[in-house]
Amino acid sequence: MTAGVTVAGWGRCLPEQVITNADWAARLDTTDEWIVERTGIHSRHTGGTTVGNGVEAARAALEAAGRAASELGLIVVATTTPDRLIPPTSTDVAEHLGVRCGAFDVAATCAGFVYAMVIADGLCAQLRQPVLVIGTDTITRLADPADRSMAVLFGDGAGALVLEPTDGEDDLLGWSLTTEPCSEILNCESGGYMFMNGQEVFYKAVHMAAESIEAALKDAGLRPADIDVFVPHQANARIMEALARRVGVPRAKLVSTIDHMGNTSAASIPLALCEAASDGRLRPGSVVLMTAFGGGMTGASAVLRWGNR
Repeated sequence: MTAGVTVAGWGRCLPEQVITNADWAARLDTTDEWIVERTGIHSRHTGGTTVGNGVEAARAALEAAGRAASELGLIVVATTTPDRLIPPTSTDVAEHLGVRCGAFDVAATCAGFVYAMVIADGLCAQLRQPVLVIGTDTITRLADPADRSMAVLFGDGAGALVLEPTDGEDDLLGWSLTTEPCSEILNCESGGYMFMNGQEVFYKAVHMAAESIEAALKDAGLRPADIDVFVPHQANARIMEALARRVGVPRAKLVSTIDHMGNTSAASIPLALCEAASDGRLRPGSVVLMTAFGGGMTGASAVLRWGNR
């Protein structure tokens, strides 16, 4: 019997508070035009806690999957911004959901959710039980509010998927995980604010992601033309469009949420997936290409057949 895995449900959480470019322009030496031209961002959500946002997204995903939390065999949480060092975010989520299954965190910065998906897929197939995968970050608190080049980039939120075992083929068709060690261009010291060399990050992100996508497509035995929906990490509109051109995926297949969410770090990919599923761009059987990159630098791509077929 083939041990496959499929996406059975999804859910998201976006904090109620919205900060617009006009709000930032009132605080910093910047303008709406300056921000949009360089990032593509118009507004972003902020607030909540990493655990609280993650729990809300998890509950929505479980409801969509028609599953009770008690049925879970594992919880995997991707985050860069835990509310506290101990315990892990995942065990706090488990406590709020009232479950005692296995739970652990994945720390791979903005690429964390794709890493978590790959890990969770394999464990779901082994456990033969539903697995909850969450990407949740309150990344705005790591950006210096007085730095116009950083403060305007980020938003908070969480997205979650419920994976279920199946007796058919695995819906994770191919993947690639990679690193290109260069901590000097994007980092955050404990207790401090993030530093980023934007030009270097842009170059490395496009280079890494393109190579990672090529490897994931090869692993899946597919070509760019076979992709129905392209969901890159929502870091910067120009990076996403450059990636689509380089990989050969039409702009119409690109899912972009950055204009109203900003960069939500590990929550970026699942939030974009949830939006695309909700508005009909992602349909049962759609082939979706995900790619992400983050500080380290970490990189990850995965090709997924969307569930609920």
